[in-house]
Amino acid sequence: AANILTHESQFRLANASNIVAAACYLAATALVYHLLKPVDRDVSLLAAFFSVTACAVSGIGFLLRLAPLAVLTRALDGFSPEQIQTLALTFLRLNATAFSVSHVFFGLHCLLVGVLILRSVFLPRAIGVLMVGAGLGWLTMSFSNLVLPSFGRVLYPFIILPGAIGELTLALWLLFAGVNLQRWREQANV
Repeated sequence: AANILTHESQFRLANASNIVAAACYLAATALVYHLLKPVDRDVSLLAAFFSVTACAVSGIGFLLRLAPLAVLTRALDGFSPEQIQTLALTFLRLNATAFSVSHVFFGLHCLLVGVLILRSVFLPRAIGVLMVGAGLGWLTMSFSNLVLPSFGRVLYPFIILPGAIGELTLALWLLFAGVNLQRWREQANV
């Protein structure tokens, strides 16, 4: 509670940056949907749905993360300082749960994107394999955090790496190499 109140502006800035990141991720979702739609429109739409759902759940998490600041900076009649601090901590823990739930949907998104890349003719299959690994990693982390949080904390450093490698590889490939445009057009016309 003291850290939040002492560093209120950084706390607010962190939340604002998360919202900006989510907005950018929604734009990336639209791009990936359009890019992979020629492979399988329905699966690409389902992947986009999972991504948008993950962003929506993250949005709820952002509200939960801002809630401690609201209860710590307002007089709540009938609550002791200890109860207010407990309430603030409860909101932070609910935010962590929302984070895990959002990553279930994000993991499904990555998994489907990986499958679509594997089925495409215009992106390297290795990136598809990495994205499938990223999806499985996010799903493993999320479910372990939801079912066995102490185990999830142990797995986290090992699980985040495959996810980061898969997503970063896809992003860098799209930024610097792009897709084989001729093959993309061929698959789009089929």
